[in-house]
Amino acid sequence: MLKIQFDTFTLANGLTVILHPDRSSPLVAVDLWYHVGSKDESPGRTGFAHLFEHLMFMGSRNAPYPAFDAIMEAWGGHNNGTTSNDRTNYYEIGPRNLLETFLWLEADRLATLPDVITEEELEKQRKVVLNERRQSYENRPYGRAELAISEAMYPPDHPYHWPTIGSHADVEAATVADVRAFFDRFYRPSNASLVVAGDFEPAAGRALVERYFGWLPRRDPPVRAPRPPDPRLHADVEMTLTDRVQLPRLRLAWHAPALFAPDDADLDLAAHVLGGGKSSRLYRTLVFEQRIAQDVFAYQGSQILGSLFQAGATAKPGHDLDEIGAAVDAVLARFAAEGPTEAELERARNTHLADFYKGLDYLQTRADLLNHYQHLLGNPDGVGRDLARYDQATRESVRAAFGRALGGKRLALRTVPDPVAA
Repeated sequence: MLKIQFDTFTLANGLTVILHPDRSSPLVAVDLWYHVGSKDESPGRTGFAHLFEHLMFMGSRNAPYPAFDAIMEAWGGHNNGTTSNDRTNYYEIGPRNLLETFLWLEADRLATLPDVITEEELEKQRKVVLNERRQSYENRPYGRAELAISEAMYPPDHPYHWPTIGSHADVEAATVADVRAFFDRFYRPSNASLVVAGDFEPAAGRALVERYFGWLPRRDPPVRAPRPPDPRLHADVEMTLTDRVQLPRLRLAWHAPALFAPDDADLDLAAHVLGGGKSSRLYRTLVFEQRIAQDVFAYQGSQILGSLFQAGATAKPGHDLDEIGAAVDAVLARFAAEGPTEAELERARNTHLADFYKGLDYLQTRADLLNHYQHLLGNPDGVGRDLARYDQATRESVRAAFGRALGGKRLALRTVPDPVAA
């Protein structure tokens, strides 16, 4: 069974540390996850987790902007961060001699970031975030549909109702006091896990972590809101959006089991059979045979508090969404009745495994995966359990999982060209 070798320990202040030595190349990676995402926000205070991803790159008291980037880039290192509904991560990767520098920089901004959050810096990052929202959603073809899906599928008080990037109004209203309070609540060692991976001696790596992070005071993990009830649609929902697009697109969405819950992996395989590449059923039927679609898609969007299974297609010129909808429904209905063939299931499973193994070639991917399992399962040793879900899937288990998910009510979202913008 595949394993990623690691050792783990916890500092007195609650920071979980995972060491993954790999001497195959002279590189090191530092991957720090804070267990906070947009799901930890509240109505009227959205976008804070993502805003902090930007604020964290202002630097710190001892490495003010632009020193944080300049110090590591001068020696061949680089860094970045990402925010999702469920977590925020920051990472650095570079030559092995930068390990101490990476750890010092991460620890310093955890310890001192509030000192450098000023009205001027907040305003600067606010403008960056709002421009990113425009580029990612409002001014991107079909981008408004992404916002509409979350709003329609989750009630207003559910933490997946709003996008990770937040709303314009909430980001505009954020004050220095607000963001400092958010930092104080979630950015603490007991709410984080740190992976050190690459070319280092474990004893030396542990000593450096203890030196730079061990002095930070212990604080209890943040108190979180209770897990919300599993969301559900009580009736089928039909929506139509106009957008500055050339071709109409249909997007169907159903509630599905959460990440790592029963049926999650089966639905991932079902999505590949239906929409994964040119051999998939939707592509073969709508693009090759009927020639009514420009493209097709199907995917299981797995998340901690519940997933969305989505499928759909973009119409070719001269074809409308009624025709597209009928064709998609026919493909889905046949799959619900028959499930995948043995060849389709094996191809989907092999594709997933190939992508997974290719990802492991990259040191940063392995570091991030260890943090992913720690965050989700409470243990970084999750590779075997993860892959077993796909290995154990059968034609019947995939068919049954698909039937359970798509047996519920669904959202049908149509995006059509805006005649005014045409």
